[in-house]
Amino acid sequence: MMKLSKRLQTIADRVTPGSRTADIGSDHALLPVYLVQSGRVPSAIAGELNAGPYQAACKAAASAGLTAVISVRQGDGLSVLQPCEADTVTIAGMGGSLMADILEAGRVAGKLEGVRELVLQPNVGEEFVRRWLVRHGWTLTDETVLEEDGRFYEVLHAVLSPSADVENAGLYDPAFLSKLDSESAMWTDWLYRMGPHLLRKPTGILHKKWELEIGKLERILAQMAGSDTPDARAKEAAFRIEIAQIQEVLACTPTDKPSSN
Repeated sequence: MMKLSKRLQTIADRVTPGSRTADIGSDHALLPVYLVQSGRVPSAIAGELNAGPYQAACKAAASAGLTAVISVRQGDGLSVLQPCEADTVTIAGMGGSLMADILEAGRVAGKLEGVRELVLQPNVGEEFVRRWLVRHGWTLTDETVLEEDGRFYEVLHAVLSPSADVENAGLYDPAFLSKLDSESAMWTDWLYRMGPHLLRKPTGILHKKWELEIGKLERILAQMAGSDTPDARAKEAAFRIEIAQIQEVLACTPTDKPSSN
């Protein structure tokens, strides 16, 4: 059976067993092949826009002898789907803004009809994905942060829920962050950026990710030290506020911080 990277294995482990799964931006179809080979899903769709990765996905499905149960399709985002032919959609390895755009285009076109589960792994800009989920009736049920080959990845699991408004109101309520003014919308914004589940159950990897972000901002500040223009001073002040807020959020998370997820 195919062996996946830690990142892809984390995504695979969050797909509900037995669900018909569509992997959008499937590249070499590694995830669909694994999901079917392992018996986790009965069938899969691998969608890819560009010719090279599309051909690679076709070859992977054929080499695995799975062309009868893995449909490889070329197209833009969710356009490769027909309504009600997938229960789960996975999208990974792209920016959060692009991912949210793909989800929105698919929603408008009716391509998400019948889909009840999303497993999403944005490389950056996770906030865009979380906000899209809230706007469109999805509840974030789980988040995982992992480190692989010197990079950090967040995997988000969401389900379509009739009570999403109530569930999301509680999920993005920053009251659990002790010592913060939970009435401030600013802290809710940080939940969207850092992850409401991740902050409720912080790990050493989460802290490492954001400590490195602080270090990056501090290096930028050091590079700006010689500039005294109004624009530079404004940017410096904004960076200092951002650093302070990250530190404050991390300091207010629950104290049980395992070293990994």
